[in-house]
Amino acid sequence: MISGLGRDYLDDDRLRIPSNTVARLWKLLYDKGGPEVGVRAAGMTAQGRLHVWDYLFTAAPTLAEGFTDAARFAGAIGDPVDESIVTGCGDPQLCVGFRTEPRDEAWGAVIDEYALGVLLHRARAARGSAADPVRVDFPHRAPRNHRYLIDLFGTSNINFEQSYSSLTMLNVERVDPEQPYDPELRRIMHLYAQSVIDNALPQRTWEETLHAAISEVLAEGRTRGADIETVAHRLAISPRTLQRRLADRDTSWRREFEAVRLEQATRLLLDTQLPVESIAGRIGYSNHRALGRAFRRWTGQSPDAYRRAHHQRE
Repeated sequence: MISGLGRDYLDDDRLRIPSNTVARLWKLLYDKGGPEVGVRAAGMTAQGRLHVWDYLFTAAPTLAEGFTDAARFAGAIGDPVDESIVTGCGDPQLCVGFRTEPRDEAWGAVIDEYALGVLLHRARAARGSAADPVRVDFPHRAPRNHRYLIDLFGTSNINFEQSYSSLTMLNVERVDPEQPYDPELRRIMHLYAQSVIDNALPQRTWEETLHAAISEVLAEGRTRGADIETVAHRLAISPRTLQRRLADRDTSWRREFEAVRLEQATRLLLDTQLPVESIAGRIGYSNHRALGRAFRRWTGQSPDAYRRAHHQRE
């Protein structure tokens, strides 16, 4: 497991995975799946899997403007460090591509092949077979056999060791889309995509991911004795690995577990009217006396005294 990525991480559309973490994920995929893994992953990225970004293509009046919108709002699906390029490249053709930082030759090619594959799938979703490319360029060296690329892009005119990755298509703007253009829909899509970008959250630290997993386990009513095993399973690592990572960070399971309990106890005391007995049960204590002893150790006050003092200050 890559540190900082919990099982729940990809379910939150606001969270953004930095490019260096994405690169590490792709290296793992390449090691397991080989050179064709990028194309296979592109085929598995169904319409809608990339959230609002997918629909920027079909909401635009032309395919060229769809690509422009996709480049403008790239931050809606990731950490935008690549330079997107949309050019006319001379009538009657449309060229679209992107420049990236140099990548390790052994596995970096699959990222470019995945990106162009997704662009092609979205172009075809917007304009059908009229969006089929007549030329495909990649910056990496040619693989031993690139039949898988010919099958995806529908052309043998695939060129390697070029300046950047790109697709060249014939002018498809004369082809009417299946749905009539709705400028209000496009405006709404732009507003929503920008809102997603503005409210994006950075990748969690490893500690934040650990605390989130502990909170989930507590919310499910797990007992204290099973917590470390259950949390380790939630993080897709062994309890021994979890203990080692805690030691590497000069902390311990007990310290991090108690930190989460303190945060939750404090929040529940201040933000709710729940009795202390109920709060104790919610965070894994057998009764309110056990919570009271721990809370005095943390704060020097009983839970009730802490709650009263806070409300008096307000």
